[in-house]
Amino acid sequence: MTIEIRDLTVQRGTTTALRVDALDIPPGITTLVGPNGSGKSTLLHAIAGLLPDHGAVRIDGESPSQARRSTAYVLQTQHVAAQLPVTAREVVSLGRTPSVGPIRRLRAADRKAVTAALHRMEMDELADRHLTEMSGGQRQRVFIAQGLVQDADVLLLDEPVAGLDMASAAQIRRAVLEERAAGRTVVVATHDLEEAAESDFVVLLAGRVVACGAPTAVLTPEHLRTAYAGRVLDLGGNSIALDDGSHHDHHDLIDVDPHHVEYRHTEADHHRHEH
Repeated sequence: MTIEIRDLTVQRGTTTALRVDALDIPPGITTLVGPNGSGKSTLLHAIAGLLPDHGAVRIDGESPSQARRSTAYVLQTQHVAAQLPVTAREVVSLGRTPSVGPIRRLRAADRKAVTAALHRMEMDELADRHLTEMSGGQRQRVFIAQGLVQDADVLLLDEPVAGLDMASAAQIRRAVLEERAAGRTVVVATHDLEEAAESDFVVLLAGRVVACGAPTAVLTPEHLRTAYAGRVLDLGGNSIALDDGSHHDHHDLIDVDPHHVEYRHTEADHHRHEH
């Protein structure tokens, strides 16, 4: 499905949080990138129909409310109350039929779909464990499974691998690739420019659309300087460093030439990830 956005304005009080004049998001994997506060989550909310706006968002010609059954949204932060001990299976089952409650009320086909989604996230053995007993990576895989089980044509993911262990992040990335192979539209908000460089389509935001298109056309020094403003440090040649504030404890080093984009991390950051 193609997502069409025209004359979209989202207000936060008297401040314009995001303005998009015209944007078409094609099928495949689209990444939304930009500094903290650039409008990535806001744009996902607008596509999902969760925010009032002054403009038009169309998903395959329908409004977000009309396309709600065709859209699955996995939020960045999922809070689990200790006094509400729900299992992984129960959480995923709510994604299948949110109005019917626990899995015992599901049809056989729905139960099969829930089991399949848990299997895709390699959560079979933990299906009946409470989320409060799981690691952050395991919980996130459960919520991704909840998005997958909806079998939606559009999957919206807000920072799906941020802060996760390598195994969980790799499992989620594999699921995203599988969704693309199935012909679905996946929109991922991320701070990871390396991840963005591997997507099909990139939207670079800074309260507006700075650039959109193929990764090599969007992730250029000129566009990144515009979006990240004072958070860019020129290192000479084709290298620049981005500091994205509170979401990162490192600098991303970016080597760019007109036909190739390569991302690498500082040695200190590599050391932190290894330990």
